[in-house]
Amino acid sequence: MGPTWRSRTRIDGAVAVSTDGPRWYACRTRARAEKKVDRLLTAAGITSYVPLIERVRAWSDRSKRVAFPLFPGYVFARSTLDSLPEIVRTPNLIEIVRVNGAPTPIRETEIESIRSLVHGSQAIGQEPAAHEYLVRGQEVRVIQGPFKDMVGILTEVRGKTKIVVRLTAIRQAVSVEMASGFVLPVNGQTAG
Repeated sequence: MGPTWRSRTRIDGAVAVSTDGPRWYACRTRARAEKKVDRLLTAAGITSYVPLIERVRAWSDRSKRVAFPLFPGYVFARSTLDSLPEIVRTPNLIEIVRVNGAPTPIRETEIESIRSLVHGSQAIGQEPAAHEYLVRGQEVRVIQGPFKDMVGILTEVRGKTKIVVRLTAIRQAVSVEMASGFVLPVNGQTAG
C-alpha cells in the first residue's frame, strides 16, 4: 500500500504534493541568523532544530565554549506542506530548500542521524565537520594543493577520499586524482 496523498499546494509558483502529517524541511537563513530563526519558529509554535556543536573561542582575556551551527546558514523546521508559507515569512529566513522547484522534505531518519552525530561528538569531544556534497558533473574549485584555484568538472568519485577532476588549461583537458577535501562546489551547480 502506497502513501496517502492529501492535497496539492502552490508555494511561490511551484506545486508540491503533500502527504499526511508534518515533515522536516531544510530552511536557508541569513548569515549567523540560525539561532534567531530557531527561536522565532519555536515562538510561532513550529518545531525547529539547529544542530549545534561547541567550540572553544579564545579572546585576549578569556576563553569560552560557544555553540556554533553544524550547518551554517540552515535550520530544520517540521511542518505540514500547507504551513510552509507561514515559515517562509519568518524574519531572517531566506527560503525553503527545493528540488525541481518544490519544497523537499527530509526523512525523519536523517534528522535522527544528525542528532546522534551531534550527541556522539559531544560525548567523545570530537567536533564533526560538515562537507559539501559532491555530485558527478558538478563544477568544482580546487582549494588546496598544487592545483589550487583551478576550476574543473568533477568526473568521478572514487570511494570516500579520491576524486578525478577534469581541469581545463590552455584549451587542454587533463584528469587529476586528488583527495575530495581539496575541492569545493562552485555555486552548487552541476555542469550541463
